[in-house]
Amino acid sequence: MHLRIRPSLRAAALAVTALAALAAATPANAATDAKPRSRAVAAAVFADEFDGPAGSGPDASKWQNDVGGGSGGWGNGELEYYTSGNNNAKLDGRGHLVVEARRENPGNYQCWYGRCEYTSARLNTAGRYTAQYGRAEARMKIPAGQGMWPAFWMLGNDIGSNPWPNSGELDVMENVGFEPGTVHGSLHGPGYSGGSSITGTYTLPGGQKLSDDFHTYAVDWAPDSITWSIDGTVYQRRTPADLGGKPWVFNKPFFLILNLAVGGNWPGSPNGATQFPARMVVDHVRVTTSNGPSGALKGLDGKCLDVPGGNTGNGTPVQIWGCNGGGNQKWTIGDDGTVKSLGKCLDANTAGTSDGTKVQLWDCNGTAAQKWSYNAAHDVVNVNADKCLDITGNNSADGTPTQLWTCTGKPNQKWNLAS
Repeated sequence: MHLRIRPSLRAAALAVTALAALAAATPANAATDAKPRSRAVAAAVFADEFDGPAGSGPDASKWQNDVGGGSGGWGNGELEYYTSGNNNAKLDGRGHLVVEARRENPGNYQCWYGRCEYTSARLNTAGRYTAQYGRAEARMKIPAGQGMWPAFWMLGNDIGSNPWPNSGELDVMENVGFEPGTVHGSLHGPGYSGGSSITGTYTLPGGQKLSDDFHTYAVDWAPDSITWSIDGTVYQRRTPADLGGKPWVFNKPFFLILNLAVGGNWPGSPNGATQFPARMVVDHVRVTTSNGPSGALKGLDGKCLDVPGGNTGNGTPVQIWGCNGGGNQKWTIGDDGTVKSLGKCLDANTAGTSDGTKVQLWDCNGTAAQKWSYNAAHDVVNVNADKCLDITGNNSADGTPTQLWTCTGKPNQKWNLAS
């Protein structure tokens, strides 16, 4: 069984507060239990929409169950016994997977503390699917209550020969019941695991609880870079520079895990107010890639789309400049609709749709502001605005900024991808 160790000192983990400018933005929550289908699943290399008859188990070609109480409660002092099959994880017939924790012991299961008091489920894709880079996301509605510990996370696929934490752990999301509005995203590796993990948090504004609604928890993962978001709001980005010289172990395949733990050293035990059964409802799990053609985007008078000075700060305006072959002029047009340079995404400022909206560089977050279409006419079109990437004022001088503008077919809106 695979361990995820969380000693009691977990609360002392290095917390990273969301940047004020980002935290001020309220995430756009999916406000209903209805299953949204509007967002394309283009370039999906793994996708489970959990469509199927009510009561059936998850797709066995994608998921398998971890079973038992684990050594020492899966290394974390957890209290549940993870069952097999569809006993605690089944489809609801409406496009969701329901992982249910119950206060019960129908099989006289034994745990590290004696007779188990709870059952739940833990699913993983080991031996079925591994991810290496791309966008990994799960849209879920998690349960509330003291002692609840829902998670969507990954373990290094080499854990069998390279024990944790050297194999690496990437936590896309975790929540503990005593912090009802806070999501944690973490990295564990050699020299930075358990209570010393590299962790960032985001807390919903206005006292909202994560259990109130569905939320999309995601990481955008590239070589030497991982960015966490909730509902498109980025709250943390990590690179090898954050590890103080310790090994970065995330440039390799990882498998996916979904589980609902009960109790443990970090969340503590349920109390009299904790309601059972507790349900983690998963709408979808997807991994998409942004691999696609890349090169310089040449526009008016042969000038290149350019990130000024290679500055990767959020909000850096994108301009044109004489082509120089630099990395700040190399763009990748992704199958997921992104246009990327230097690990960041081409972005319409504040998701604007009006003529003159500034085009900038920003952390990739999966929002409509970063969805583009490059067509056979050599237009780069922001799909949300239905407007073209435009060189302001038809001016080919170095440093001229770009903007969104109604598509006219004129030369200042034409871009040729040159590899």
